[in-house]
Amino acid sequence: MALTKQAMAAHAAETSEFRREPNRKVVALMGNPNVGKSTVFNALTGLNQHTGNWPGKTVVLAQGQYTYKAERYTLVDLPGTYSLLSRSEEERVAVSFLQAAQADCVVVVCDGTCLARNLMLALQVMELTTQVIVCVNLLDEARKREITIDLRALERLLGVPVVGTAAGKREGLSGLLERIRSVTDGFEQPHPKTHETQEYGGQPLLQLLENGTQRQADTAAKCFVRRAEALAGAAVCGGDSAYNRRQQKLDRILTGKLTGIPILMLGLLIIFWLTIEGANVPSQLLQYVFDALGRLAWRAADAMRLPQILSSALLDGVYATTARVVAVMLPPITIFFPLFSLLEDVGYLPRVAFLLDAGFARCGACGKQALSMCMGFGCNAAGVVGCRIIDSPRERLIGILTNCFVPCNGRFPALIVLGCALMGGRGNSFFSAAVLTGCVLAGVAMTFLASLLLSRTALRGMPSSFVMELPPLRKPNIGRVIIRAILDRTLYVLGRAVMVAAPAGLIIWCMLHIPAGEAACAYWLAGVFQPVGAWLGMSGAILLAFLMGFPANELVLPMMITLGAGEPDGWPLRMILCTMVFFLFHWPCSTSVLTIKKETGSVKWTIASVVLPTAVGVLLCRVLTLLI
Repeated sequence: MALTKQAMAAHAAETSEFRREPNRKVVALMGNPNVGKSTVFNALTGLNQHTGNWPGKTVVLAQGQYTYKAERYTLVDLPGTYSLLSRSEEERVAVSFLQAAQADCVVVVCDGTCLARNLMLALQVMELTTQVIVCVNLLDEARKREITIDLRALERLLGVPVVGTAAGKREGLSGLLERIRSVTDGFEQPHPKTHETQEYGGQPLLQLLENGTQRQADTAAKCFVRRAEALAGAAVCGGDSAYNRRQQKLDRILTGKLTGIPILMLGLLIIFWLTIEGANVPSQLLQYVFDALGRLAWRAADAMRLPQILSSALLDGVYATTARVVAVMLPPITIFFPLFSLLEDVGYLPRVAFLLDAGFARCGACGKQALSMCMGFGCNAAGVVGCRIIDSPRERLIGILTNCFVPCNGRFPALIVLGCALMGGRGNSFFSAAVLTGCVLAGVAMTFLASLLLSRTALRGMPSSFVMELPPLRKPNIGRVIIRAILDRTLYVLGRAVMVAAPAGLIIWCMLHIPAGEAACAYWLAGVFQPVGAWLGMSGAILLAFLMGFPANELVLPMMITLGAGEPDGWPLRMILCTMVFFLFHWPCSTSVLTIKKETGSVKWTIASVVLPTAVGVLLCRVLTLLI
């Protein structure tokens, strides 16, 4: 439990990289997960930080600037946390920032639909600094639930400014800006009505954070809970509405034992079907356009009398490989990511985590791993970083080592192409979507199995428990979600793939033109790997493509085709199935490996994260080879 001031300052320097600029006042945003804190941040600063409807999404600091009445401010979005009294990464970052960065004002954002739970954090922050403003957000959601909050009464009870907002609709933000200016300029002096220290052991909260025991922290937490409930009871009334009853009915359906999993599988099936059905024709058109542009580029190169070897390296190597990556990836991810983001914005993904929580507990892991696993569907490196929300070092390590078992953005386009190839490229999209859904479920099942194996062998221990907040199901802002999905995810993934594809295309061209005996280097290497590839049900060219695709999974499929494996439509069934399995279970990409090394600080566990999924992929491919 002990956290010295020096440790807090060091931790703040390590995690936030915050630098206070001269002539700028610093405003910190704090709050429970999923209270709209990042929405407030975006609304005030104009920065487009992603604001998914997802508990625990922010795990590092984000900062931006804004100007109000000629004053310049730096706004810092601290990690979402329920309390300052435990040992999680979010709480350490928040406490260390408050102590090291010396914010001029701290805005504690609360959810108006569940004020009692949120006020506990506000009361703790008031123990550490007097410069506090309480922002009661999501008042639009509170109105739907027929909840009435007396903001003036709450301000009197707390002794600090209280502002009501609905940040998603930009309601109340001008009042928040004015109260921030008033507090930071000294026009308004908050006088927090804090605890009597004898209530929780006779020492101030800061001393408790520095040298208190866990038992003292638990006693203090109970005191804060009682006071938060009393304050909310005095300021809040209503709340029993038809809206609440509808939410509860929907939750019983979406998270029920009999209905939850079938709905999840059906949802995945629909998303993949729409992705496959909508991506086929655009992919073909894009490749046709790129081929035409390539022919024009060749004519221009000939007219400019460029050396043949230079033209071939740039056009047959760099351009052709990059064009193939874009043509294969762009249409499916442009459809898939907005659909997936809509589920996130609606609030369905936390319910997926809720469905999987019991399974992780039975495997000896933490239920929070369900959240980091869902992040891994976007990017395994992001999922690894997301494991910071897991308090137990043992369970955090399990989450890190198993995150790469679920397919990331870079693997989905290739799995879609291979799924279509199972029917010779002419099969219906529904069948391909069913195959892809099966791949996702296989990844989830293997995550459970690997977690169980690790918890029973190298990482033994008792699983911890945690409270999972289910945010309200909300009507998504479709336009904003689509724009953010395209800018934040589609273009990011595509840009990352292009940055790696261009130099990789040059390397492939060199390997295809540098002789090694009687054949080009690439074909010679493919021949070297042929016995191993055949033993795994694939080919030497496919295995070589996996090795050369280590920088980014997006490159593997185009490299397979370029290295002589041919289009997947013409592959035998066994080769397609084994390649799909190896796409699901093989070593992480270079970005994920570097992230794992940074998060664990251990070469041993980094190697284990590479060996574990690869061993599973090799074993399954060999079994398929023997059976088919």
